[in-house]
Formats: sequence, C-alpha cells, structure tokens
Amino acid sequence: MSAAGNLSVKRVTTTEAPWVRRTLTGIALAFLLLFLVLPLAAVFTEALRKGLGAYLEAFREPDAWSAIWLTLITAAIAVPLNLVFGVAAAWCIAKYEFRGKAFLTTLVDLPFSVSPVVAGLIYVLMFGAQGWFGPWLAAHDIKIIFAVPGIVLATIFVTFPFIARELIPLMQSQGNDEEQAAIVLGANGWQTFWHVTLPNIKWGLIYGVILCNARAMGEFGAVSVVSGHIRGQTNTMPLHVEILYNEYQSVAAFAVASLLALLALVTLAIKSIVEWRHEREMKLAAQAPPEAPSVRTEPFQQARGERVLKVSQE
Repeated sequence: MSAAGNLSVKRVTTTEAPWVRRTLTGIALAFLLLFLVLPLAAVFTEALRKGLGAYLEAFREPDAWSAIWLTLITAAIAVPLNLVFGVAAAWCIAKYEFRGKAFLTTLVDLPFSVSPVVAGLIYVLMFGAQGWFGPWLAAHDIKIIFAVPGIVLATIFVTFPFIARELIPLMQSQGNDEEQAAIVLGANGWQTFWHVTLPNIKWGLIYGVILCNARAMGEFGAVSVVSGHIRGQTNTMPLHVEILYNEYQSVAAFAVASLLALLALVTLAIKSIVEWRHEREMKLAAQAPPEAPSVRTEPFQQARGERVLKVSQE
C-alpha cells in the first residue's frame, strides 16, 4: 500500500471532531475528580484536621495495632492460598479439555456474583453454633466463627477469583505447544511449570496477586458477618474504622482510613509499575531481530550430564 493509502486509513480512523475528544476527556476527568480524587482528599483532610499529633495518636491505641496486624495476617494467609488455587485452576481450565470445564469456570466466577454479606452468612450457617458443623466444632473446642479462621475463610472466598481470572485468558491465548515440547525433551511436570509456564505468565500472575491483596486488605462485608466485632481480637482495619466512626471518633476513624487509602495508592503504584514493565518487555521483544525457532532444554538434561541442548527447527 502506498504512503497516500496509509495516510487515508489513518484519517478514517480519527474522524471525530476535536470538540468531541475534548468533551469526552473532560467528562472522564470530571468523573475521576468527583468520585476518586475528592473522596481521597476528604479522607486525608479529615484525618489531619486536628494536627499531626492527633493523627499519630490514633495509631498508638492497642486496638488499632491489633486491627492492622490482623489485616496483614489475613492477607498473608489468603493471598498465597489463592495464588496456589488460581494457578492450579488456570492450568486445569486453559490446558485441558474435560467434562464439566464450563461448570468449573462458572464456579470460579461465583464470588463475583454473590454478595460478600451472603458469603459471610454461608460460613456462619456452616460453622456457627447452630450450623452444620457447629456442635462438632464446639465439642472439640475449635472456633472458626468469631475468630481468625472464619475471617481468613471469608477473605479467601471473596478473593479467590482474582488470580485465576487473570491467568485463564492469558494461558489460553498462549496455548500449550511449549509445554508439550518440554515434555517431549524429557522434562517432568514440575520442570515444565517452573522453566516454561511460569516465565510466560509471570506478569499476569503478579497483576492478579496485587488485585487479590488489595481486596483482601479492604474486605468489609463478609468479614463483618463472621468476625463478631470483638475489639482487639477480630476487628480488621475496615471494621475498626466503622467502630471508631460510630463512636464519633472521627479523627481516629479517618486516620485509620487514610492508612487503608495509602495501602491502596501503593497497590496502584505497584500495579502501574508492573504494567509498564510488561509493556516495555513486549516492545523490546517486538523490536528484537527474528531468531531461528529453538527450544532450550538446559534445565531438563542435567540428570543426563548434558548442560546445554538446542533443538532447532530448520
């Protein structure tokens, strides 16, 4: 196609008037300002309304530290478990064909359609004092509801789709040709995952972990149902903010809320860095000169004493 033809194509794809672009940009910016920037600014303004001393005083209370630690512990347990489940579910759905695959995919999406409050109620009906397993748990002095295990279970339920849903379309688009080639060259399942699959999905995996962690730290509905609101024991940061606000301790409530907002901003910054690194890596790969197709099986042949082996397709 000639240069004139390319120019005509570009003109066809950008035919909207300048005022349309400016209007749409203005609407988007106004929406972000009204529903994102102003609420965040209000949180930090109210938190610092009585000065830095009152702001820091909110974090000297034992209940505040207990809520912070419980939030971090819950995320530290829920995120790795969801990481294992998400990778396994994505591998199963993307790499294999089996009966019930569509049903399994629907189950992965279930927490997106169920209210977090309903999710918490499910665990109360199962593990509460009058629940299915309540009498057996009470007889063996095991506490799940109104204790840390219940909070962790509820958090896992509402957050487990994030990693799986990030990885499933990515792994489906990549196919399984590289995994099959590695197996043919002598790799076992773990070697294939570690040296072939994991490098291909690392950016999607990191992105899913970031989203999962953000939701785990900010979850309110499901945790509120199963926690019992016991101060200093089962209150996470969102629940602690609610209690402080209901007790008219607005400065302390907004101070703890500002910490949650800071964690959200840090998460957003990490997400942006991950996206930038991924985009940069893709551009470098696109600009690299083409090479002859080959499969490196260096990690797979160590048991045979061969350090490097290349199988080239000519």
